Amino acid sequence: MKRTVSLVALGATLIVTVLLIVAQFAASTSVVALPAGGCQNLPSAAQLHDLLVQAQNVNKPIGGLFEGTRMWGAVVNRDGELCAYATSTSDPTQVWPGSQAIAKSKAYTANAFSLDTLPLSTARLYTFTQPGHSLWSLGQSNLFNTQFLAPPGGQGGGNNQIVAGLIFFGGGVPLYHNGKIVGGLGISGDTSCADHEIAKRVRDLDGSNPVGGPAVDDIVYSGPDAPSVFAHPVCPNTYRNGTKIGDEAKATYPFIPPIPNP
Repeated sequence: MKRTVSLVALGATLIVTVLLIVAQFAASTSVVALPAGGCQNLPSAAQLHDLLVQAQNVNKPIGGLFEGTRMWGAVVNRDGELCAYATSTSDPTQVWPGSQAIAKSKAYTANAFSLDTLPLSTARLYTFTQPGHSLWSLGQSNLFNTQFLAPPGGQGGGNNQIVAGLIFFGGGVPLYHNGKIVGGLGISGDTSCADHEIAKRVRDLDGSNPVGGPAVDDIVYSGPDAPSVFAHPVCPNTYRNGTKIGDEAKATYPFIPPIPNP
């Protein structure tokens, strides 16, 4: 009996010693051991799915090809880490597979170039990044890593990793909590104009608007609106806040005379 008690006491002593060593090691490495960020105050994957579904029915029509019903959504935190992604459909294979990477990149872009006092949707970066403008070639500065992709079923996909990738057309908006930027939301799966419409509705439904309100970084269209460096082209079947804006201009081709026979 005495030998059994001694063994128990020895075991308890060893456990305490190990815990002390672990605590000392953690304290000595706390600066590098802390996570880069967190996903608090941001929607989970399940919440994101529900928000995408709700957004389809707010201030309709949405416009585009599918009225915003076939969307990938992605959320990153302030550090650019991927926190959640989901589709608006129960069958994710019925959303364009290519839109997964675009949604994640839009979320990263909206977060990367927004501040507490300056929200910038990806739609507002379009003109700046075109040839002949001041941010041309910015898209090559942070390339998307395909390791962050997941199959349509959603498994894997690089959660809690910095996703990178830059997209400069509609569908990405920064997310805020108590006036502070906490991350970015990216939406893709329709025209870029419809993507933006869903993105701002999801942000509004989530209560994550910037201080200036849901329209402070709203899309500005070249043509219907006054000239602006923040302008974005009109897409096919374009609506803004439920009002028809127009349609993308048809392509025109210069006349090429036939080559005469020799």
